[in-house]
Amino acid sequence: MQIGFNLPVSGPMAAPATMVGIAQLGEGLGFDYLTLTDHLVLPEASVAGYPYSESGEFYSPDPGHRHEQLTTAAYIAAKTERIRLVLAVLVVPHRPAVLAAKMLATIDVLSGGRLTVGIGAGWLQSEFEAVVTTPFAERGAVTDEYLDAFRTLWTEARPSIEGRYVRFGAGMVFDPKPVQQPHPPFWVGGESGPSMRRAARLGDAWYPIGSNNAHLLDTLPRLEAGIARLRQLTRAAGRDPADIGVVYRVKRHGQEAPPASDGHRRLFTGGIARVLEDIAALRRIGVTGLDFDFEGRDAGKAAADMQRFRTEVLDHIR
Repeated sequence: MQIGFNLPVSGPMAAPATMVGIAQLGEGLGFDYLTLTDHLVLPEASVAGYPYSESGEFYSPDPGHRHEQLTTAAYIAAKTERIRLVLAVLVVPHRPAVLAAKMLATIDVLSGGRLTVGIGAGWLQSEFEAVVTTPFAERGAVTDEYLDAFRTLWTEARPSIEGRYVRFGAGMVFDPKPVQQPHPPFWVGGESGPSMRRAARLGDAWYPIGSNNAHLLDTLPRLEAGIARLRQLTRAAGRDPADIGVVYRVKRHGQEAPPASDGHRRLFTGGIARVLEDIAALRRIGVTGLDFDFEGRDAGKAAADMQRFRTEVLDHIR
């Protein structure tokens, strides 16, 4: 099982020296990967519709740093040596398909093959209207076509694409190809039916968050049921379920919390002993990766929390 952590790309901990320090600390502590989020612009005030909070509200950060995801991934790649770089997640419609494919291939080459492309269709309509040229309502179809375009551009010597949203004519050259073959792994984010079908069709892993109010995966029985559904969808897509991993995003860990709405204990709540129990349980049901969040407003506290996690968790599961 791989263990990762989220690298802040916004807010008080997004100063370049701080990001580099946290990335290098995580690499030194033995984390397998770090994650980077993706927003290009945000509204000034809170907005409704965020899937992963109980209130449904999403709050923009304090004024200041919010770095572009792919540029930051390339920068962090240059400052680290071994740790994998996971886009968590790339909002696929944000960038034209050929440009995004080129940037991703470049990051994979420059990092020595350390890129994992977490993917999602996006949710924030006001951001789409400021950034994206394709319709918000068609973002799922756009995502699917862009991903197919990525694979074509990365794997075919003479790619040619004639789609609804992407056109790349014969006779054009796309190089370099990614270092990883056939291409960098796709971790497909999202918990909805379309997201899970996307994971079943082309994902190297399904990459859910447990707190989606419409599709809760916050307890062991709920996550087991979600994984069972993924396996069914994978077989229906003509693929071997064993070929698809499951990577679970842990927003917070160790804190006390009331039972979930199904009456069971919420995953990763109730102290470090419970966290260790949950890691063992998730490994048994086929989870192949976990990422943890040490973000906040204080880099010193985040570093101390990561070091404590190494002692209390990593040293006990490896």
